Formats: sequence, structure tokens, C-alpha cells
Amino acid sequence: MSLSSPEEMPHAFARAWMARDAEALAALFAEDADFVNVVGIWWQDRAAIERAHDYALTSFFAQTTLTPGKVKVRYLGDDVAVVHCRFVLTGQKAPDGSDAGRRNTILVFVMRRTDLKWYCVTAQNTDIMPGAETLRATSDGLKPQDYR
Repeated sequence: MSLSSPEEMPHAFARAWMARDAEALAALFAEDADFVNVVGIWWQDRAAIERAHDYALTSFFAQTTLTPGKVKVRYLGDDVAVVHCRFVLTGQKAPDGSDAGRRNTILVFVMRRTDLKWYCVTAQNTDIMPGAETLRATSDGLKPQDYR
């Protein structure tokens, strides 16, 4: 899959996600791309990105809906752009099979153009936690925290 502009990335990512097509999703990334997920797992090439998404899209994300929202693109030159997109994810399954609830995230894609096609060279996903400004380590794990 090739993109003619960086603005296409969030919607192409969501289409591949909704088709449960990890190969198509990974094809949006450069061979040596990086992807950091919401818990800090760092996949360091296209094949690793595909394997991780294939597992997730056929298990706990198998019935999810991923909806892109606001998109912002910042060009850093003719061949490099940073794309931010808010996404809503619903339908995730908890380990007990129940609905895990709605998640709001921001995905950041760093895009590079080669041979008139755009590819993602790195991406990072961050969950949005309303009412929190940071995370705090506790004996029960990381917890959202607001110091205001």
C-alpha cells in the first residue's frame, strides 16, 4: 500500500485495522520503521510491526472499531512530515472476554517520502487519560495523577 500524501496515513491505518489486515497495516511503514505502543513495547522493523498487529487484531482487538478523528500535519520539509491523529477505539476484549470499554488515543506518525510515495518511519501511540497530567508509580502499578 502506498500513500501519495502524509494526510492519508491515519485513514489508511484505520482501514487496514478494520480489515484485520496486519500485512496491509505494516506495508504503510518503512522496512526499518519503529513503532512504540501505549505500554512502551517497541517494535523495530516492519516484520515486527506486522507480527504484533496480526496477533492483536486476531485476538483482543478482533472486534474493535478504530475511528480516526482530528488530524494535524506538520511538514518539516518537502519529504518529511509529522502527523498527529486522535483515534477512538471501541470493542476491545478484556482477558475475561468482557468489553474493555472505550479508549481515546493519539497516534503520532513521522512520515518520509521516497520515490513519490510516503511511508511511516516511526509511530507512537499514547492513551488519553482525562483529568490526569502524568502517571505515578504506586505499589499497584502506574496510576493516572493530577497535581492541580
